[in-house]
Amino acid sequence: MLEKMADFFAARVEGYDEHMRREVEEDSAFYAYTASLLPGAEGAQILDLGCGTGLELEAYFALNSRAKVTGIDLTREMLDALRAKFPDRELTLICGSYFDVPLGEDVYDAAVSVESLHHFPAEMKLKLYRMLHAALKDGGCFVLTDYFAESEAEEAVYFRNLEALKKAQGIPEGVFCHYDTPLTVAHETAVLRQAGFADVRLMKEWGSTSTLLAVR
Repeated sequence: MLEKMADFFAARVEGYDEHMRREVEEDSAFYAYTASLLPGAEGAQILDLGCGTGLELEAYFALNSRAKVTGIDLTREMLDALRAKFPDRELTLICGSYFDVPLGEDVYDAAVSVESLHHFPAEMKLKLYRMLHAALKDGGCFVLTDYFAESEAEEAVYFRNLEALKKAQGIPEGVFCHYDTPLTVAHETAVLRQAGFADVRLMKEWGSTSTLLAVR
């Protein structure tokens, strides 16, 4: 049974960090690695898309405690947990869809997203990545650590299954549901390049999780 995205995470906020550390392969390694690619300068402006409870920020604030982070997430309960975790850090938290929140222009030194964007199709990501490209300063980067499909065939199966489930449950278009629809690394890279990121690199892999670095 599909659940709305915000409802899914609101119901699981208690114990979410422990679940991710226990169930997601190599999670401690990829959170630390992701953080290592973000700017170390004091006062660096960072955008976190789908920040959740801030597992990647635990690793990042250990490296740069004076960074200024704007986090966007659909789930208020997740943001409340993040705020409680880092009461003394410079956090601006926005409850909403990162597809709809204005990101501005030439604002951020870097952006990051961890295990969030694999729920959405390429056409939605293209719009977001164009907004993100504009929001980054020259030379700024986007660090994407996420779950990716191993093949085009696997990618297609995920999307077919989601459409079948939505049809069976009568879920209209435009409703975010929690269901994995990862792209392949090649397709994700293509979307980033189409959005304006000429320099996109596959940095590291942990099984089905990979880190991409896209530089503006």
